Amino acid sequence: MAKRILDCYSSDFENFSKYDLLDAIAKSEGRTIACETIGTIRPMLGDITNAEFVSALGADILLLNMFDVNQPEIQGLPAGKSDDTIRLVKRLTGRPVGINLEPVAPGEEAETDPLWKMSQGRRATLENARRACQMGVDMILLTGNPGMGVSKEAIENTLKQYKEHLGDKIILAAGKMHAAGVLSEAAERIITKDDVKRFRKAGADILLFPAPATVPGITTEYIKELVSYAHSLGALTITAIGTSQEGAHTDTIRQLALMCKMTGTDIHHLGDAGYAGMSLPENIQAYSVAIRGIRHTYHRMAASIRR
Repeated sequence: MAKRILDCYSSDFENFSKYDLLDAIAKSEGRTIACETIGTIRPMLGDITNAEFVSALGADILLLNMFDVNQPEIQGLPAGKSDDTIRLVKRLTGRPVGINLEPVAPGEEAETDPLWKMSQGRRATLENARRACQMGVDMILLTGNPGMGVSKEAIENTLKQYKEHLGDKIILAAGKMHAAGVLSEAAERIITKDDVKRFRKAGADILLFPAPATVPGITTEYIKELVSYAHSLGALTITAIGTSQEGAHTDTIRQLALMCKMTGTDIHHLGDAGYAGMSLPENIQAYSVAIRGIRHTYHRMAASIRR
């Protein structure tokens, strides 16, 4: 039986199945942190990857955004074979690794900033998901970057496909942290109880919701209701800060952390838009202390990856 993620070391993660990791998260009762990073831009510390940096600050799970499974790039990694990119990140950090894949068909992208321009290896195809599994990815999150035009219908259809072919091999997470370019799915329409039911039935192990106060109209009470419903269906949840407030003042971060805690969520997500590429370092630590205190924060920061 799996430990709480709070008590896990690198050697535990190495031997975890999909279900062990889900169990370890659930047992930690809302004290798991997932940090998103972008590997295609210069790391904040230059020759040290942002993935390593957020791990050192207390992240339990790493989520790679803009990761192309056909052309893997994480700046700051030592040179090596591209097929070994995910395993090298895991070896250097001792953490489980997830990636974002976006269910948007070629030619259907909404207009967006060149930073987010879609590539074939980031699309949520079955081929890309299979390749991610082969590379050692622990979790796939089906969601959309700003302006990409990712719809909930596309997420649901992709979940069904992934569940059929990869359901026992990898954690499937799904949801939206902002409208992602579909204005008809903005504010409270970003995700509803009906969406939770559909995504769970389609195969989602974890449901992702915007954190309270990160999207207009999204309150603690609204997300709490969705979290409780997801739990009743046997799913875990993530509350996500994906609207660049991961670069806000630490006082704001602490408020967001406690609001997310009040929703009953299992995983707390901090996005990649500090300056660019990861959350502000001080905000990761402040968030961690707010939801799990100094002892567990320093335990995660201090534990050697050779344990």
